[in-house]
Formats: sequence, C-alpha cells, structure tokens
Amino acid sequence: MSEREQAKQIIDTLPDYKMQAILMFLRGVEFDDELEDDRFCEKLVDDYLNDDSPDKHESVSLEEFAAQEGIAL
Repeated sequence: MSEREQAKQIIDTLPDYKMQAILMFLRGVEFDDELEDDRFCEKLVDDYLNDDSPDKHESVSLEEFAAQEGIAL
C-alpha cells in the first residue's frame, strides 16, 4: 500500500470534527512548498542580476538553440 493510500485510509477513519485540523495541516504543508518554490525563483533572479558575465545579455533563437542541442523542430 502506498503512503498516499495509507494516508487516505487514516483520514477515512477520523471523525468529522478532526477534519478541520487535518485540512489546516495539509494547507500548511502545501504553503511551505509554494514558499520554497518562490525562494528558489527569487534566488535564480538574484543570481542572474548579480552575474557579471559579459555574455549574459546575448540571446539565441529557439531554432539556434534546438540546433545546438541536436533537436529537430
């Protein structure tokens, strides 16, 4: 039995009055993931903005990039 199935089985046995606490906990866990995603994206932006590489503003078309990677479009 997977962990998801085990969790569902436990939830199915809980009385209704405990569901609000379970929902609050699950939403908190979900919110933590969103915060981690936001932090990761913010770090990517900061890294880009603080990168002093002279070629960071050069662009490559999608077709050029695909060709460099050996991908046929």
